[in-house]
Amino acid sequence: MHNRHLGGEFHFCGHHTGRMRGFIQPWLLMLLRNGPAHGYQLLDGLKQNEDTRDTDPGHLYRTLRHFEEEGLVRSSWDMDSPGPARRVYEITVDGLEYLKAWAEHIRSTRKRLDQLLDIYDLNSKK
Repeated sequence: MHNRHLGGEFHFCGHHTGRMRGFIQPWLLMLLRNGPAHGYQLLDGLKQNEDTRDTDPGHLYRTLRHFEEEGLVRSSWDMDSPGPARRVYEITVDGLEYLKAWAEHIRSTRKRLDQLLDIYDLNSKK
């Protein structure tokens, strides 16, 4: 792991220690679990989270296309709203299962991290 000390804070792998990257997939699926949404709504929802606030629109749409190819989301055209037609995305049963798997993975990772911190704290008191 690469790390460096900058201005009194440690940075690991080039990222600030308080920010986790790579969580667009579960956050996107959690947004869609709340109901169908078009891309701009999803982008706005991602901007509400510190870890996904800088999501590039191109990355969002590539992820949605990949999800659609994998059967995790489906899309349709919204022709009823005023203005140009927009693609609306919704989560599928497979998408809900994938989100559940993400939650289980995060819980498992959290457990392992808690174990590491418990040992660290125990050894720090010596």
